[in-house]
Amino acid sequence: MAADRRPTHRRTTRAVAVLGSAALLAGCASMPDSGDVSGVKASRQGDSQVRVYPVPPRENAEPAEIVEGFLEAMTGDDPGFATARKYLTKQAARTWKPEERTTVLSAAPVAQQSGTGPQPNGALGDPETLLYRLSGQKIATVDDRHAYQPVGSVTYGESIQLVQQRSADGKQQDWRIDALPQGLLLSESDFQRNYRSVNKYYFASGRHWVVADPVWIRKRQDPVTGMDFLTQTVEALLEGPTNWLKPAVDTRFPAGTELRKETTALTTDDRNTLKVPLNDKASAVGHEQCRKMAAQVLFTVGDLASTRVEQVELQRADGRSLCVFGEGQKSDFMADPTPGLREVPYYVDAAGKLAQLLPGARESVEPRHVYGPFGDGTAKVESVAVARDEKLAAAVSENGRSLRVASIESDNDLPEPLVTSRGSHPGNRLSAPSWDGRNDLWVADRNPAAPRLLVLRGGTGEPVTVHTPWLDSDVRIDELRLSEDGVRIALRLTRNGKTTLHIGRVERQGSGDSQKVSVVDIQSIAPRMESVTSVSWAGPSRLIVLGKQAGGVQQVRYLQTDGSASAAVIPGLNQVKSVAAASDERAPLVAAADDGIVRLQSGVNWQPMVEKGTSPVYPG
Repeated sequence: MAADRRPTHRRTTRAVAVLGSAALLAGCASMPDSGDVSGVKASRQGDSQVRVYPVPPRENAEPAEIVEGFLEAMTGDDPGFATARKYLTKQAARTWKPEERTTVLSAAPVAQQSGTGPQPNGALGDPETLLYRLSGQKIATVDDRHAYQPVGSVTYGESIQLVQQRSADGKQQDWRIDALPQGLLLSESDFQRNYRSVNKYYFASGRHWVVADPVWIRKRQDPVTGMDFLTQTVEALLEGPTNWLKPAVDTRFPAGTELRKETTALTTDDRNTLKVPLNDKASAVGHEQCRKMAAQVLFTVGDLASTRVEQVELQRADGRSLCVFGEGQKSDFMADPTPGLREVPYYVDAAGKLAQLLPGARESVEPRHVYGPFGDGTAKVESVAVARDEKLAAAVSENGRSLRVASIESDNDLPEPLVTSRGSHPGNRLSAPSWDGRNDLWVADRNPAAPRLLVLRGGTGEPVTVHTPWLDSDVRIDELRLSEDGVRIALRLTRNGKTTLHIGRVERQGSGDSQKVSVVDIQSIAPRMESVTSVSWAGPSRLIVLGKQAGGVQQVRYLQTDGSASAAVIPGLNQVKSVAAASDERAPLVAAADDGIVRLQSGVNWQPMVEKGTSPVYPG
């Protein structure tokens, strides 16, 4: 059979049949750099929500058609990727492991013939192989633990090899793929069509509260395991935390705990109870440990809007009940167990006083100043953080030189500074502070002569220098924000004039005054953004980010802590300086612009609230 020597640049329509309907994938909103504050329509990026039904190779298919057919078949979800394997030789079909990893490209890979070579094993027929080069722009990888890792936009280039083999009837020789990279190769749109981001939950090391660990799960039945979406999610939880988060969290499931053999579908009963059958490894656990295991499951599946679960029942391998854990008990294991929605943000007014934005107001309002020296003008506040229990606030003043902590519940004198920077000018002094869920206060001293990250236990203790092996005179911490669970820290870092967004893991060793605190293994989570201006936590594993894509304009967008884009839509806004969100995703966003403080509530556009103001923050 003659080989088709022409390069292939687009998918063949013979390789796949599709069914589906159009849907919208939310992206981000663009914001001009000049002009008055005004709401604009959110931009949306359309993506056809189709289900791919791959078809096997036809007889006498040309090599290029085999390559394109296989690439299309990888985007489907037929059991065992059986159709995709039909494009492979028997040996390649046995050794190919699509579950090993997923490589995500910005667009569908381009396949182009790159060479020929002797055919292996002395096979009959045309004595040659064909090599095809697969190329594109790689933007992320997903490992076998479902963890997403963005890589910016780097050149992808791998080769696959085709050989000729006898057809089933022995009358001819068909081209088949004999060597290929392990895993799946998908475009970004195919990846988003097939996978969904979910949070698994584990316990902060040595603590009683849970931490979110985002992973990506197949939306429909997994081709390899045969599990439905809900069962895949529980199975991923049992596999343990992702490699990045693992040093800072613990699971309460005994080692080796799995779903009972051949479990592929989990469903809720008429009481919205999810029954989870486990293997023998979990049969001997005590009641309190079982409660924590069930809590991990309920927090995990409770985030799935497609499935309503009000309680979880863990079962022994023989079907007997281990324990039941309900929605009303979740506060036992939250970093912030305080009930109710906190929807009152704080900001610094034009006079440098700390004030609140009252909920429900639709027009400009008079500020309500807090009690104490930060609200009465004794200290001119420049940046601020409010403790999560809203009893204390930490404020930076004196041109970034001093950090003080004072009550905002009662009037009191101005306290002495807890931290003082010796930086030569305000930009090289103290950052805005941030509280974590342990009630510890964090701040960065940006003095290039002695850069340091500090933590004050309980918010008023002696400053302790955090171990930061990545921090030196060439790196500046522009902004820091601690997660509610205290295990992760979002960082805006500037190096060589470029400000980028990172997530760091907080590790603690020892206890009491001798405890050593470290921020390690920082990961770039917005590598495709050339600059980041503001960041705030907006839920267990989500951030609100103000920044600029390479070659683009300023945008406000949601971003997962693993670096993947969120689907939520945010209307655009002009001249934004900073944004803030609450841990509870139902609370409105707030932002500071040239003309004051504005607020975004669900279902409406941005609303002006205060004509003059800066540094909007929620507790934390």
